[in-house]
Amino acid sequence: MATIELAKRVATRPTWAEVSLSALRQNFRIVQKHVGDGVTICAVVKADGYGHGAVECARALEDEGARWFGVTSLDEAIPLREAGIHSRILLMTGFWRGEEEEIVHLKLTPTVWETGQIELLEKAAAHMDARLPIHLKVDTGMGRLGVAPEDLPQLCVALKASKHLVVEGLSTHLASSEVLDAPSVPEQLQSLDRVDQLLENEGFHPPLVHAANTSAVISRGESWNTMVRPGIALYGYYLPFERAGREVSGKGLRLPVKPVLTWKTRILSLRDVRANQALGYGGIYVTKAPARVAVLPVGYADGFNRALSSRGRVIVGEHYAPIVGRISMDLTLVDVTGLPDIAVGDEAILLGARDGLSVDAREHAALANTVLYEILCGISKRVPRRHIS
Repeated sequence: MATIELAKRVATRPTWAEVSLSALRQNFRIVQKHVGDGVTICAVVKADGYGHGAVECARALEDEGARWFGVTSLDEAIPLREAGIHSRILLMTGFWRGEEEEIVHLKLTPTVWETGQIELLEKAAAHMDARLPIHLKVDTGMGRLGVAPEDLPQLCVALKASKHLVVEGLSTHLASSEVLDAPSVPEQLQSLDRVDQLLENEGFHPPLVHAANTSAVISRGESWNTMVRPGIALYGYYLPFERAGREVSGKGLRLPVKPVLTWKTRILSLRDVRANQALGYGGIYVTKAPARVAVLPVGYADGFNRALSSRGRVIVGEHYAPIVGRISMDLTLVDVTGLPDIAVGDEAILLGARDGLSVDAREHAALANTVLYEILCGISKRVPRRHIS
């Protein structure tokens, strides 16, 4: 009994992430309006909804009208089905041998690019007397997954022999969609068009053709085809655009999406320290004058990137507070010297906005020399997500 009661306890450690489902829905509406009603959105909720909570986000998006979801693999699809998500689910990176019957049973849509995958799915669908839609992925230049265009005729032979599979989709992935002058993008799109024509000649007519991720959704209308796969835009972000190696912006390169996630904690302790006091592991930060330091119960085990040490900042009250010293596994120090009315238990915003102040995933990514995807996906499981309608 004690074990069961312990398992049901709500996390009380004061570090949490608030996920605004209303902002998520608004972002979906913005993307749909941008591409138009004639283009189907496959809302990407892989990596636990980019760290936002895939099940809760999928429920909100389904209520908003999303009819397709993109995940990495079967293990990401199962929780969605168990949660009652009825929309179509695309397995964007294929499947492992042995998963094919579960794919048919759960009415998932696998991406394929090899004859062995086709044979496994055909056998499973025939065994269960089912018709299984599949999406064919072609490698147009990314060099990761997909059938090479020159190998497509051999794949078509296997597809024609598969009586229980339906070629519903054709897809590829753009390698440099945020680089506006990248020659690879038009080359990849032309390659996709040639493959589509080849499939037509072989008697296949996939109604869903898709290549566009978030950057292409924003900047390359010619890539939309009949389906797009926005991911990070749904959560309020997109990568900066480049031309000639420099970041560029403009009216046509913006979508008014807003960040969905706010990451918060509370001040655990306040300490008054003397001048010339070394703080944290290694003593890399030394106070120049007497200071007041707030201890926050958050660290790199929560996904608070260690590269922010003595570089990043948080929001405390109506002010920015710089991070001082090295971020440790469970604790972070910030300088609150001179900030009025600061007390133990006060909120500190790690990611988010308040009173005209903002710290977002782009800022963290720039300081950590990484991409904002890693910042959001890196928020660990020990940080509870609170989904707010």
